[in-house]
Amino acid sequence: MSSVVNVVLPVFALILLGYLCRRSGRMGPTGASELNRFVVWLGLPALLFSVVATSTWEQLWQPGFIAAFAIGCLGVFAFTLAYRMLQKQPLVDASLDALGASYANTGYVGIPLCMLVLGDEALQPAMVASIVVVCVLFAIALACVETGLHAGQGLLRTLGKVSSALVRNPLVIAPLLGALWAASGLQLPVPLATLLKLLGAAAAPCALVSLGLFLAQPQPGGKVQGVWPLVGLKLVVQPLITWYLAFQVFELPTLWAYSALLLSALPTGTGPYMLAEFYGREGSRVSRVVLLSTLGSLISLSLILVLLPV
Repeated sequence: MSSVVNVVLPVFALILLGYLCRRSGRMGPTGASELNRFVVWLGLPALLFSVVATSTWEQLWQPGFIAAFAIGCLGVFAFTLAYRMLQKQPLVDASLDALGASYANTGYVGIPLCMLVLGDEALQPAMVASIVVVCVLFAIALACVETGLHAGQGLLRTLGKVSSALVRNPLVIAPLLGALWAASGLQLPVPLATLLKLLGAAAAPCALVSLGLFLAQPQPGGKVQGVWPLVGLKLVVQPLITWYLAFQVFELPTLWAYSALLLSALPTGTGPYMLAEFYGREGSRVSRVVLLSTLGSLISLSLILVLLPV
């Protein structure tokens, strides 16, 4: 049990420090967005580029892991979307709810957690999972939102919007550039490798503090319906699906199987809330899902770490 505390405590302590800094006024209302900009534009891209640029295709191409993780998150997304549509919710709002129930916080929590639990080798599965979340799940949700907003304006317009959003995302561009560098067979120059190492080392703590700053923002008042089912889907159903596929169906290597389970059990990331804000939709339910799933994951992740022989 002490090993579980040693792993979980530093991760959630950083989130708590960010929360306390915002609540006490040590960091202002723009702190979360500014620190988030550093993480998204410098820290995580440097880390992702470095990992891919120094890896081989054989190390990264794990179709069983991709299938187990992707089926877990996409299955929960599809189920939630269909259920909300049957409840006569608009496609845009149903898509945001579905994203809230399936969007694992692989970048801000997953990467540091996997590194602490499984070592630096776990950066590879964490990065692959991040690409699945950003390039597949988020892209599908974005396409659904755009389709709902621009119904009748054609498939090409929707595809153009989605493609434009993806090619501007540094978390997509960085691993692609890293893959091109790896394909060239060149070694990273020492000054560049050192720069990437320094930026990458700052990514995890800054991401966790940024998440704490975000969670400290005032929550919308009044009772919000339908939050706990989304939290349950994220913290219970998605990990169960992924566990069954990773351990029973695909029988993945230990590192990749453990990583798949941990990454699927992560709390909801801030992406769905940011998407709701960007499109001017009601974000109260999604913001509550982010908050409650983050708090709930303290228990669910601890249970997983107790059960896993790591």
